[in-house]
Amino acid sequence: MNRRTLLESATLAPLLMKAQPKPLRLGMIGVGLRGKFLSETVVKLADKGEPVEIAAVCDIYQPRLERAEVKFKAKGFKNTADMLRDASIDAVVIATPDRHHLYNLREALRAGKDVYVEKPLCHWAQFDLLKSVVHEARKQNRIVQVGSQYLADPVWEKGAELLKSGAIGKPVHVQIPNFRNSDDGERAMMTIDDPQAKDGLGVDWAKFQADAPKRDFSVTRLFQWRLFMEYSGGPLTDVGVHEMCAAYRMLQPGFPAKVVATGGRFHWNHERTVPDTMDVLIQYPQGFTVAIIETFINSHFPVEKVIRGTDATARLTPDALEIYPVTRIPYGTKAPPVELKASQRLLTIRGHALAEAKGEKPTIPDATMIHIKDFLDSVRTRRLPRFDLELGYHVHVPLCMAMRSHLESKAALFDAEREQIRMS
Repeated sequence: MNRRTLLESATLAPLLMKAQPKPLRLGMIGVGLRGKFLSETVVKLADKGEPVEIAAVCDIYQPRLERAEVKFKAKGFKNTADMLRDASIDAVVIATPDRHHLYNLREALRAGKDVYVEKPLCHWAQFDLLKSVVHEARKQNRIVQVGSQYLADPVWEKGAELLKSGAIGKPVHVQIPNFRNSDDGERAMMTIDDPQAKDGLGVDWAKFQADAPKRDFSVTRLFQWRLFMEYSGGPLTDVGVHEMCAAYRMLQPGFPAKVVATGGRFHWNHERTVPDTMDVLIQYPQGFTVAIIETFINSHFPVEKVIRGTDATARLTPDALEIYPVTRIPYGTKAPPVELKASQRLLTIRGHALAEAKGEKPTIPDATMIHIKDFLDSVRTRRLPRFDLELGYHVHVPLCMAMRSHLESKAALFDAEREQIRMS
């Protein structure tokens, strides 16, 4: 190699490295129903040219771990500590049961890893642990993405700018519905892998229970844990995070002042102990309330998701964010129809797909893939991801308060200065 060729090679090398970045090596913690889906999504991203690979998998259920090792051609680990000691792993994806999320998150952050952690960020009874982990994470300069693909859409960032500019005036009332007509999310989606599974034979039951009240081994509790209050909170914590996050991304409300909630098991009364119906009112010190209304018994006549302001209403649909101005009229007078200007309608990623289809069946974008891609981009650029830990904290605090309000039949009050919940 002559001097000129050597100089050209030295000049081109950094450009080639920039054009073809080194693949990010991910460790998947939990490869059950959701973890397997997220792993498959990572593989799809890699197939599309994203520089990422699954380097390791971890699960406390041995048969599931062995299947994941083969499927994803990754090194298997029975416990997270061993996986996290591997310096070649850049980031981890956490898809374990709710009780484990914060422990996995804290362990990964202390090991210097960036983290994608599935929602809910915590179990509803873990507020003190949540507060502790968030405070510790603020000192560690790591990327944390909360795994709700509902926030994958950049339209909510534009919506935040709109609301901040005064597009609806002062927010006064937020309405967040959550309706289904089945308990599939708790039961049918989480099938029993092996009815003959036993503690100690490929199962670490003590580790599975984490900090939950101790129970005797049960295959139902192991595989269908979302049915039980010890490990889940039902629709409010399983799906409520999804439904809340877009509105909260736009409002940036901080901590609530008061939460009251009521509900129960009104229909789905098998082994299940989590509610099938919950109604929650959340009051904020800025002077507005959030109403979460949900049942998984009946989905007819759905209620719309809206943010009502003094001057206009923001309507959130799967296709768009729409701003409808308020017209003041005398009491008893019929309200005139509201005309929506084109400039008051922002299309979501789904809405763009529908618009571009022009009558043909569109290919709706994969929101989970976009959300994971946002995380990977954040790992490389060190910018905040769309659903960062601070927003996750503000979304989950009222959920922890709501579950306590429901169970104790009291109002939950929040001291923002001390970051403490008090029941009254």
